[in-house]
Formats: sequence, structure tokens, C-alpha cells
Amino acid sequence: MTTDMDRKLRDFLGARTAKSFAEVLGLETVGELLRHYPRRYLKKGELTPFDELEVGDQATVNGRVKKVTVRSLDTKAEIPIADVQKWARRKTLTKVVVTDGQRDLELAFFNQPWLAAKLQPGTAALFWGEVTMFRDIMQLKSPGTEILDTDDLSEAEIERRARPFRPLYPATAKLPTATIERSIKIVLDSLDENLDDPIPELIRRKEKLLGLREALQKVHLPDTEKDIREAQARFRFEEALVMQTILAQRRAVTDALNAVPRPRTEGGMLDEFDQRLPFKLTEGQAEVGEEIFADLARPHPMHRLLQGEVGSGKTVVALRAMLSVVDAGGQAVLLAPTEVLATQHHKTLTKMLGDLAEEGMLGGAERATRVGLLTGSLGAAARRTAMLDAASGAAGIVVGTHALLEDKVQFADLGLVVVDEQHRFGVEQRAALSQKSGDNTPHVLVMTATPIPRTVAMTVFGDLAVSTLTELPAGRSPIQSSVVPAKEKPDWLQRAWARVREEVGKGHQAYVVCPRIGDDVKNAADEEGEFVAGEDEKGGAKKQARPPISVLQVSEALAEILHDLRVEILHGRLPAEEKDAVMSRFAAGEIDVLIATTVIEVGVDVPNASTMVIMDADRFGISQLHQLRGRVGRGRVPGLCLLVTDLWPGSKSYGRLDAVASTTDGFELSRIDLETRREGDVLGVAQSGKRSSLKLLSVLRDEEIIFTARHVANSIVSVDAELAEYPTLRSFVRSALESETTEYLEKT
Repeated sequence: MTTDMDRKLRDFLGARTAKSFAEVLGLETVGELLRHYPRRYLKKGELTPFDELEVGDQATVNGRVKKVTVRSLDTKAEIPIADVQKWARRKTLTKVVVTDGQRDLELAFFNQPWLAAKLQPGTAALFWGEVTMFRDIMQLKSPGTEILDTDDLSEAEIERRARPFRPLYPATAKLPTATIERSIKIVLDSLDENLDDPIPELIRRKEKLLGLREALQKVHLPDTEKDIREAQARFRFEEALVMQTILAQRRAVTDALNAVPRPRTEGGMLDEFDQRLPFKLTEGQAEVGEEIFADLARPHPMHRLLQGEVGSGKTVVALRAMLSVVDAGGQAVLLAPTEVLATQHHKTLTKMLGDLAEEGMLGGAERATRVGLLTGSLGAAARRTAMLDAASGAAGIVVGTHALLEDKVQFADLGLVVVDEQHRFGVEQRAALSQKSGDNTPHVLVMTATPIPRTVAMTVFGDLAVSTLTELPAGRSPIQSSVVPAKEKPDWLQRAWARVREEVGKGHQAYVVCPRIGDDVKNAADEEGEFVAGEDEKGGAKKQARPPISVLQVSEALAEILHDLRVEILHGRLPAEEKDAVMSRFAAGEIDVLIATTVIEVGVDVPNASTMVIMDADRFGISQLHQLRGRVGRGRVPGLCLLVTDLWPGSKSYGRLDAVASTTDGFELSRIDLETRREGDVLGVAQSGKRSSLKLLSVLRDEEIIFTARHVANSIVSVDAELAEYPTLRSFVRSALESETTEYLEKT
């Protein structure tokens, strides 16, 4: 079905302008342009407050020229304004200082001397570009401008500028906001009054939402603030409805799939395991366990997300689920993102099961199974044995990495797939493993130690049931966190190393975490870590930050400071045997200080480790810092995490570190994290490489809208899964499904 919204922009704007929109903003159709919403609005006569500008932003401001000068880049001499036209083909620098009446902003125009004649003091204009800092002066990099004070205007331009609100769009120097505004006005004037609306009329009436044509008019050409609120509310609901419809269809498809029921068996390995547990399950662990057992007993595949803080006992819950499946005659797989974590899981499960993991071996329990391990670095003989045990069913539980996904790896009866740290896995990899059980779909349990707010979990994992563990098992110790501003207070860093020495003196161990290995010179984080660009001491341009500090640099520096301690390094490029040997020695207490990358982020369990020093902590995300510090305080010794940074207090990134240091509540930190980064990242855009499909909807702010849209989508899909009665909504859903972003959602 083709509508006006599907028509190409060239039909309205001409080939040249349409090409600019396609190349610069990726907008090719009428619908794509009209849903390129204003990021904010200017009120007529109101100067934009400069104090809202942040370094690194692409910004548009409304100000008056305060001062203008032109200099020759060759002679450095100032050029009189009356002579600027003579310098049109010469190298020049035009500096313009603009003000909002309270603060100044400096702009530098290279080789555009004629602007000086137009931007005389007192002239009102729009300016846009990237916000930077230079010598304590806020600037716009590569600025563009549109003069507002001029009598030489067309009637259409006069009408446009006379409106009480001026939309400011996400724009670039090549495609400024004024061009976008004019183009949208042309398109709107050419459209029919009646447009096919993806929100059914009955729903619009019930939710008191504007129709599509009226909403487009009010969002782009508002007369009042009420117009803006009503239009944005309508489009937020539209975005929520499309996403929730996709997820409702996913749930419907999943519910229609066949899975072998795996009801809990009395008197099996699970009962034996429960009787041997040296601790009592927390109330949350017991409740989540019963939810999972109920899911496993159904003839349709379980799709459940298990989230909880580091150390909340997710592994025990997952193992009990796996044992239940093995008792029922099936196999279970635990998929881990790294070899270190897979090996750690294998050792942990084997230790927890004891003789229950020694089927067919001398001393094995009467009811037992085998726990296999399959990783890429296994030797040929060990690999053959692991694959044979999986294919024959001898191994009831198989732990592994992406090596499990190879075509030649087969299972006798795969009943449950447990995916640990799902955000570390590619979606295609998880989908491939789920297809290894023939006609029957295996049950799936996804685990994450990165807490997700309820609304986000419902939006991103809307086709999964969500279980949350909030209690920490008895015996876990508190973790104290502090920020160490190494540049401002270098003696604090020296005190940090003294504290490491004190902890080792007490018989404990310490981690030192770095964002990079150090055997390259790239200004980027090691591929094992999440890099967040830093700032200079005044909050300056992020790309001016020095390269992240590395494991090899820190190892060299600490060789003298901690010369009498046993210090070793660990990173992802070491051979697998060497990594395993290092971790084994650290776990055995044979290493005092381990200098590592984020390879130790998840799964490494050394209860004797009491201290962690994270170097260049501002180079990591909030959730990752929370994950990392969860490696200490895992025993009965209180944990200490020191966040070392060269930033100066007051910058945005320093504030993130303060937030991490101020609370150990992972759910609170996750909200802070989501509020300070693009929500597209939450929806998997970082993996897919596409823009977020959410333009106005906020998964944190618009909780009520999302819940309402979820209910509406469920009602529609329950009676019309193919959306035959809702062709426009179906078209929107199809378009979303064709995007890489939603491919991520589909396979999560």
C-alpha cells in the first residue's frame, strides 16, 4: 500500500534538495522528513539561554552579534570591514562574538570574510555548530548562520518568521535548520488533508489523540505550547504502539511454537542438589525458581529474562533450572561471552554439583550427569570428547562460548538454553543456538547482571517474562567506592597504592583495571571494554582527551611502586592457557595484585579479593563500572573500589563517577546511565549501527504511554495477529521490522 507519506522527496523538493536530505540525514520519503521532529522551539523575540549548551553537542542558538573582526591568515593583520569583499579569495578568519544578553559565544568563520558585512553588531541571527571550549571561551565549531534581521524577505519567509514558535531541528552545517524548516513547510502544504493514520480511529478517540494530519501541522508549525504538547503526545504514543505491536506479534509467534514440556521430576538430581545446598535459598531465588519450573512444564517455549545485582545468586537459579531439564530427560546449555567466563562457569557448576557431575565415574552419585565444556581453544582430543558427550546426551549440561554455535556441534535433546550476559552476544549467535533442537524450540533463560528499569525491560525485552532478584545472599560484604582525582590531588593516587599494599598485608588481594591492553597506539578502548570519551579539565572537547591508560603502562609503573608484591597481568590477547593459568594462580592466592582489562568484568569469583583500583574510570560506562566493582566484596571481607580519573570535579563525566561512588543500587545507577546517554543504545543501536527508531518517546519518562500502548497492542494482535484490519499500522510495523534496529529486538 503506497500513500503520500511513502512518496519520494524529489517529487516535492526537487532532485538537488532531495539528494541533500538523503546524503546528510538519510531522509528519502515524505514520511521520514515529517517525522524528523524539532528538537526544541524558539519563542519569537526570546534569546536562547547559552548556559544550556554542553561541550560536544550539535547546537543551534539565537543571539545578537556583539563584536566582529576579520584577520588575514597570512599576515595576521586585521582587515577593515569596508574592505572584506576584496578578500573573498584570500585566507581569512572572521571572528564573531554573539550574546544572549548574559553570556557570550565565539564563532570562527574561515574564508568567509563577507559575513562581517552582514553580521554587524546588534544583528540578530541563528547560529549552529558543535559546541567546543578553547582557552576558557565557549565556541561553535564549523558554524553556520541565518540572519534574522533583514527587510529583503519573501512573503512566505515573512509568514514563516512571523509565527510565534520557531522549530529548531537536528541539523548540520550542510543542511541547516532553516532549510529543513522551509522544506517541511513545502511538503506539508502539498499533502492531502486526510492521511492514512497508523493509530486506529477508535484508539485515537479513546486516548484523546490528534489525527495524523493535524499532529504533523502542530508539531512543525505550532501556534501555542498546547499545540506542541498535544502533537508530541500523539507521536510518542505512535512510536510506543508500533514497538509494542512488534513485540506482541513476537509473543504470539512464540506462544504458537512447540516445545517439549520439562516438568519437575520428584526424586531427581534437583532434589538431591537442594538437599545438599550449604545455604538457604533467598525468598527471591525460591520464587523465581518456581516461575521457571512452571514455564518449563508448558508445551510452549519459555522466554524469560532473569536479572539481578552482581552476586544476587543468578547462577544457582539457572543451575536448578538446568537440573530440572536434565531430570526430565533433556539437555541444557550455558552460553558465555568469553572463554574466561565459560571456564569459570564450568568450574563453578562442577564444584557446586560435586559427585552429581560425575556420571559414569568412580565415586559419582547414583543420579548424576556430566558437565561438558566447549570453547575454541580446546585441544583436538578434548574437543572431540566434548562434542561426542553433547551429541550422545552423556553431558546433560554443556558450558561454552560461540564454539557451541558451529554447525557440527549437535545435541541429543536440547531442552534449555541459558544465555549469560546477553548484551555481550550478537543476536544472530543466540538465534543460531536456539535452532539446534529440531522441530521443537528449546526453552530460553536470559541472564544479566546489568539491572534494567521495569519500563526498559518491558520495552526492550517485551516478549520475555521478567524475573528480578533484588536480595543479596547472606555472607556478601558491602563495597565502599571513592573517586580519586589524580590530576587535582596526586597524593590521593599515592594513597591508593598504599591502600593496596595495606590490603595485601592483611592477606587479601587486589585488582587494577585498565581500559586498554597497550600493545597498540589507537586512541580507543580495548575491544574488551566500553570506551566513553573523556574531557579536559574544563569540560573541553572530548576528542582532545589523551589515549586511555593501558595494562602495560600501569604494569611498568607499578613494577617499582609495588616491587615487593606478586603482580601479574591479564588481558584478552593472552593465549587461553596463559589466561587460565593466571586466573587459577590469582584464585589460589598466589598473585597479590592482578592488572587486567575488563576481561575480569563478569564471572570471575575470588572471595579473597578486597580491593579494586579502576584507572581512567571515566573511560567506562556507569553499568560497566558497577559490574567491575562487583568482583570485590564477594567474601566476608568488605570491598573497596577506587575510581581513578584525570578529570577535574565539575565536569559531566566526573559527575557520573560521583554517582557510581554514591550508591551500590544497580537499578538506580541504570536509570542514571539511561538518562545520560542516547536511548537508541538501550534499544541495541550500538550493535546494529542504525539510528534509534525512537525520536520522541522516552522509555523512562513515558512509562504510562508505553503501558497503555502495550495493552492496546495486545488487544489488537490477540484478534488480528496479521493486522489485516489495520493496513497502515501493518505498514509501519513492516518498515520497522526491515530496520536493523528492530532486527536486534526481534532476535534478542
